Amino acid sequence: MSQSHRSPCPIACSLDLIGDRWTLLVIRDMMFFGKQRFEEFLESPEGISTNILANRLKSLEEMGLVEKQPYSNHSRRMNYQLTERGKSLRPVLKAIAVWGLKHIPETKIPDDEQSGV
Repeated sequence: MSQSHRSPCPIACSLDLIGDRWTLLVIRDMMFFGKQRFEEFLESPEGISTNILANRLKSLEEMGLVEKQPYSNHSRRMNYQLTERGKSLRPVLKAIAVWGLKHIPETKIPDDEQSGV
């Protein structure tokens, strides 16, 4: 997984991996809402398109943040789960949520969130 970085700055390097518009939302759905299947991610209110979702899931797997396993006899039906590396982003997502609640009017934690912020 060696790649060139823009700089040695840990913030810049982290954003290169997870700083796009969708990656943290996919991780959020796995971490806090227990989503595992492609169709479940498509139900999120942000409205990710199928091609973007497929790309993000593949990238997350390549980064070692997510692993996939077949869940039926169809080889294309997969369950996606966070790896330990992916789960280690929990405090980052919690910090972003706390910041948003404090500084962005009308934000709230969804009622169906499984584990509190």
